[in-house]
Amino acid sequence: MDVELFSSAFCGPCRSARAVLTEAVRLVPRARLTEVDVVEDPAPGEAAGVTSTPTVLVRADDGTEVFRSTGAPSLAQALAALARAAPPPEAGEAP
Repeated sequence: MDVELFSSAFCGPCRSARAVLTEAVRLVPRARLTEVDVVEDPAPGEAAGVTSTPTVLVRADDGTEVFRSTGAPSLAQALAALARAAPPPEAGEAP
């Protein structure tokens, strides 16, 4: 599962979003965090429909977007989004 943070250097709330997402990824080691500075590299943000920073996208392993947040999410929101992105447990596996 992928967590994408679209940020910009001048964005104060981006620092809060970065801290929350870093902690969420620490708690969910399967998750990968990627940060894109939309001022330095606008193309990925444009392709994702990002219009303001911070914007957070969480995608399942198949690339399906399961969460989008404009502004800094709370840790609870980030963890809930990662839970939605997680694949269902295999038969006989603990959830």
